[in-house]
Amino acid sequence: MSQALLEGVSMGLLLSAMIGPVFFTLIQSSLENGFRYATMVALGILISDTLYVLLTFFGIKFLAEATYFESVLGYVGGAILIGFGISYLVKRQIVKPEASLEEIRKVKKRSAFLKGFSINGINPFVLLFWISIASLVHLKESYDSADVWLYYAGILVTVFSIDLTKAYIAKKLSQFVTPKFMFWLNKAVGVAMIGFGFRLIWFAVG
Repeated sequence: MSQALLEGVSMGLLLSAMIGPVFFTLIQSSLENGFRYATMVALGILISDTLYVLLTFFGIKFLAEATYFESVLGYVGGAILIGFGISYLVKRQIVKPEASLEEIRKVKKRSAFLKGFSINGINPFVLLFWISIASLVHLKESYDSADVWLYYAGILVTVFSIDLTKAYIAKKLSQFVTPKFMFWLNKAVGVAMIGFGFRLIWFAVG
């Protein structure tokens, strides 16, 4: 196996070990709405990361100098995360009507991709991670263009695979999950989201 691909897989494992808004969103989505819904969330995260890869790789010099971009992203991203957090805090356990259950799930799946894409995309720490990766890649003189894209592919595929694994394990545990547990999980996710939101705003201020 290519050395570049192995290094990419290693970096993907490191990124997957980080606990942030995406982690909580994946687990909560799988427990509450099922594995397929969480898969769409993970796909949204993957596309968001892919866009950041292209943005940072081809625009590393511009992004490194345009510090205002990180600040704006921090304020906007923090506000959106706080909004998500509040929505989880006020969320109630609702018994869905049997007749329209499948229809409701279809509507939810359409929004799942956007949820994963937005929560990952508004996080400036994700942007900073990909800027650092792009900088690292540019410094690797031994990498040709094939090695570069193998390296990125290793990261993206590893992260996506582990996201799916997290969602699958959470779904398997859902049989032990009671409505009361889901109620408190929503509260915990809400508090975590608000905490991450204020952290992003603090980052932007700093």
